[in-house]
Amino acid sequence: MRVNRQRFRRAGLALGALLLLAVGAGYVVYREWRVPLLQRPVNEAIRRWFDDPAARDALATAFDAPCPGYPFLVPSSGFVGGLPWNAAYGPYNIFNPHPGIDIFGQSDLGTVPVRAAYDGWLTREADWVSSVIIRHDDPLNPGATIWTYYTHMANADGSADFIAAAFPPGARAVPVTRGQVIGYQGVYNGGPESRPVAMHVHFSIVKSDADGAYRNEAVFENTLDPSPYLGLTLNDADAPQFPLRCLPPP
Repeated sequence: MRVNRQRFRRAGLALGALLLLAVGAGYVVYREWRVPLLQRPVNEAIRRWFDDPAARDALATAFDAPCPGYPFLVPSSGFVGGLPWNAAYGPYNIFNPHPGIDIFGQSDLGTVPVRAAYDGWLTREADWVSSVIIRHDDPLNPGATIWTYYTHMANADGSADFIAAAFPPGARAVPVTRGQVIGYQGVYNGGPESRPVAMHVHFSIVKSDADGAYRNEAVFENTLDPSPYLGLTLNDADAPQFPLRCLPPP
């Protein structure tokens, strides 16, 4: 009986040591990937945009028409893809990558237009301060439904939104056309207690459920790589080079 107890004790100690190692390794990973955006050297273009305003013109782009052969219009101008889809660095991490792209504008708050990426039907839920979502017939997968999501279109505390007046809270399935102005870039991130953000619009392509309803955009697995829709390298795994240039027609 004593021998069995000793074996159990040794097994327990070994298991405890393994758990400590796992926790330690997890903390190292967490600490590494939680380094704030402006302090992480991985994406030099991001650092240049925020640290050297004189470099912004060289990084910014304005797409007035879709890239040749691709269906979606880039929804705003500025540092397009400043934080790419699938990015796993601050404030995102390997367990929760960035589910869309960020486009950072250069002008005053609430003045940089945000446009519909493609024809569709726009919805703004009643409690959405700075966001809209548009339902589309998927141009790359006929018969399927996808959604495009746009957010941060309000001031910091949410007291003033920059969404076009045609889309008040509660608007549902309002027809829009590709290139139509739906709002303007802002900085809203959930209110004064939330992490502050620079002026931009966050854009993502969201999958639908079987009934066509949109899925939770905040879950990375519910989103699609926007690269084949926009004709740009926007997947962080593909190491985008800035400023972005249209890919060859498919």
